[in-house]
Amino acid sequence: MMELKSAREIDRMRVTGEFVAQVLTELGDRADVGVNLLDLEHHAREMIRRRGAESCYWDYAPVFGEGPFRNVVCLSVNDAVLHGLPHDYTLRDGDMLSMDMAVGIDGWVADSARTVIVGTPAEEDLRVIRATEMALDAAIEAARPGHRLGDISAAIGAVAADYGYPVNTEFGGHGLGRTMHEEPHVPNRGRAGRGLKLRAGMTLAIEPWFARTTDRVVFDPDGWTIRSADGSRGAHSEHTVAITADGPRVLTERVLTR
Repeated sequence: MMELKSAREIDRMRVTGEFVAQVLTELGDRADVGVNLLDLEHHAREMIRRRGAESCYWDYAPVFGEGPFRNVVCLSVNDAVLHGLPHDYTLRDGDMLSMDMAVGIDGWVADSARTVIVGTPAEEDLRVIRATEMALDAAIEAARPGHRLGDISAAIGAVAADYGYPVNTEFGGHGLGRTMHEEPHVPNRGRAGRGLKLRAGMTLAIEPWFARTTDRVVFDPDGWTIRSADGSRGAHSEHTVAITADGPRVLTERVLTR
């Protein structure tokens, strides 16, 4: 079921979104050569504890996962494109790190993701990150009352096509609000003018992610970490966006320092 949010409720989601943005900014600043993924996980846990927020990931157990997720942030390195399970891994020069998290504050949820390069960047890695960020910007611009869900999906797919990246449609964006996953599913490829009509009060997590040379994925033995099937690196960008009469409102906007 999809619930339309009032302006006041969207403001409350923005409070959560500001906190999610703060955590992802701090994690990005801390991600450096020699830093262990578990250090980043525990820093995020401590920030959530101090804020009195509630992780949407802790004990999350969807049908595609292997048991409950006992962490508060997904940390995906290099060819791990989604749902990376934090583990004892020390970041190396040139690693790509995607960070994805969702929390609730006072009953309202926000969800966001970003990808950073640790140490020395390679141009091909920067390029795929730029592609996801441009696709996210294009999708947000399409998130307006009277448009269709397919307009958002088509905007993402068009940017991917311009860059020459294939698009996986198994995992994409989603509605959210009182819980992390609500209707509708937001594919990262679609046809403009098709699908659900967008209305003011809808809140969506829009999250383009691309691997450089494949749209196929495989799961690690941990049952959570999703990798590109051919080992190519990938990037992931996500914002929580409210559709309003005045246009799209990004609820997880960050002030980036890197």
